[in-house]
Amino acid sequence: MTRELTILPDRETFIATVASSAEAVIAEAVAERSVAHIALTGGTIGVAVLSGIARHGGQSIDWSCVHFWWGDERFVERDSSDRNARQAREALLTRLDIADTNVHEMPASNDGFSLEEGAQLYSAELAAFSSDGEQPAFDLTFLGIGPDSHVASLFPDHVDARSFGSVLPVRNSPKPPPERLSLSFGAINASKRVWIVAFGADKAQAVSAMFASENDYSVPSSCVRGSLETRLWADEAAAASL
Repeated sequence: MTRELTILPDRETFIATVASSAEAVIAEAVAERSVAHIALTGGTIGVAVLSGIARHGGQSIDWSCVHFWWGDERFVERDSSDRNARQAREALLTRLDIADTNVHEMPASNDGFSLEEGAQLYSAELAAFSSDGEQPAFDLTFLGIGPDSHVASLFPDHVDARSFGSVLPVRNSPKPPPERLSLSFGAINASKRVWIVAFGADKAQAVSAMFASENDYSVPSSCVRGSLETRLWADEAAAASL
């Protein structure tokens, strides 16, 4: 599927545009099926977009129908500020009228499970909400992109990224912390829409590599796609090398 590109001029416009566009996707899914499944990302700009949704209010959405998941998570203690889930709760989720049962955090290192067991547990939770025993077809999956073109915790040529299953235990991560949980390429690509958010000049090389490649494990962002839409949202600095 063709990758779509939207270039936005500044941070304020970036956050407002992506936030309002996400709200429209969520509202449409809820209106059509009375449920929406959204996979969140971490990172500075990803969390800023969640704050943008919170500011806008999402008043047209029945949030009790929305389920939130994560594309990846650092395998650290549950109250750690490094947790993507904690950042998302502070930016958005605590401001919504939503039950805890609709917020599907990945396991933490102090939950009493090994990294491998955590991956299996999250895979089972995904399967419980699927129609095919694998994972729900996310209505929208947000991904950040690293300067090395990694997405979620799928790093260039990292052996764990080539594994099968919905959720992967990632060890010896090139970026700390060393242990993480990540959706697999297969789980991400079951999404209806995959949106990658890229902001800043340090992402320009990664964005250029993404658009120059296709299904290249050394450029993980080139391996993800949605069944309906694959879109990169970028500011002018991130898109400067295209």
